[in-house]
Amino acid sequence: MKKKLSFIEALGIIVLILALIFVCLFIFKVPPHIPILGSVILLGFFGFIKGIKWKELEKGIIEGISLGIKPILILSLVGVLISVWMMSGTIPTILYFGFDFLSPHYFLVSSLFITVLISTFTGSTFTTVSTVGVALMGVSSVMGIDPALAAGAIISGAAFGDKMSPLSDTTNFAAGIVEVDMFTHIRHMMWTTVPSLLLSSVLFLVLGLQGNTADNLDYEQIAVVKEVLSNEFTLSLLTLISPLIVLFLSIRRKDVVPTLIIGILTAFITTILVQPQFAVGEVLLALQDGVSIDSGNKIVDGIVNRGGLQSMMSSVSLVMIALSLGGLMKTVGVITAFLEGIISLIKRSGDVIFSTALASIGVNLITGEQYLSVLLPGQTFKPLYNKYGLENKNLARTLEDAGTLVNPLIPWGVSGAFISQVLGVSVQTYVPWAFFLLFCPLFSIIFAYTGIGVAKKSS
Repeated sequence: MKKKLSFIEALGIIVLILALIFVCLFIFKVPPHIPILGSVILLGFFGFIKGIKWKELEKGIIEGISLGIKPILILSLVGVLISVWMMSGTIPTILYFGFDFLSPHYFLVSSLFITVLISTFTGSTFTTVSTVGVALMGVSSVMGIDPALAAGAIISGAAFGDKMSPLSDTTNFAAGIVEVDMFTHIRHMMWTTVPSLLLSSVLFLVLGLQGNTADNLDYEQIAVVKEVLSNEFTLSLLTLISPLIVLFLSIRRKDVVPTLIIGILTAFITTILVQPQFAVGEVLLALQDGVSIDSGNKIVDGIVNRGGLQSMMSSVSLVMIALSLGGLMKTVGVITAFLEGIISLIKRSGDVIFSTALASIGVNLITGEQYLSVLLPGQTFKPLYNKYGLENKNLARTLEDAGTLVNPLIPWGVSGAFISQVLGVSVQTYVPWAFFLLFCPLFSIIFAYTGIGVAKKSS
């Protein structure tokens, strides 16, 4: 017979699993796959001890994985897209001209606002990171900028649109869950978004100006890189057709899967027409295994030789294992007990918002799934906002600050696994520099207790 978990039991399980993951990540320096798989096995045994039949546990695992089918498909398609954008000359063209327009001192703050602009128009972190994000990382590597810093700026800007754009799935989702008008939701998020973005901008500007990158910049090396790129690829505005189509379809709110497929097809055609040095078979092989070019220049090879379906399989397996754990957590009752325990600790209105943020972060850590970190706390805490006289738009904002924006900071999160693979920088390396994603939940909690920007119901 299944026994209901207590809050202490749920908290103990969560702490034990997180401890196992963090020890493996930071002490043994191993990827999160094995500790999370170990957590799945341990939690399965615990569920069995609690009287849960294997069929029910198995069902929980399958339901957990089913939540990730679309993200897994997107991950796979993005791997293919990156390789074909390399072969078609899209990213080499952007790199070539990017060296002329981006200054090393202002690279970080420029990257922040470039990605803010693109993510606002597309409403997608994934689209922004896999398009301009990849190109900006290439530029940063030649300029000698710390990859973790560059990734932090790129991710901060890319996540901006995921939170603030009316085209974003999570923006619409959070507003819908708590029954708030979307534009009311967006306006209310300005309270935490504006100071977070301004503070992030200042920090990236200061870090850029204080760095000695420009002083040590080897302009001759950049000239060599540009020459090699122009020798290996036909650099043309025609190579930009595919990414422009992807951006246009994203702005028109077309579904991401067919958008990526169209991007792949148009880039494939561009490759055949514009890059005759690549045989059709060579291009098809690159779609599977990634680009493999020997240009004689290690920098160019390091930038260009990437992508392919197989490059995403590590992230796909991580997402599947993490979602399996999330499904088991739900089946065993850990998530329900955890949320109920948090609710029992609430004493005042500030605690309501703080607890919502804590719950969203907790669900992100437990399940690695962005939508669940919005859905479960949104449904659970909604009655409390009415009880304490708080407008529902406070709840929607907190779900975005601590749900949507925290997922890219978790190595086993769907967004974190994707970004890490695409940009080639581990999550634990870029986390300290993803200022915007760190400041938003922090301001949300500070404002909860100071009352700044907290809308209360009129009595």
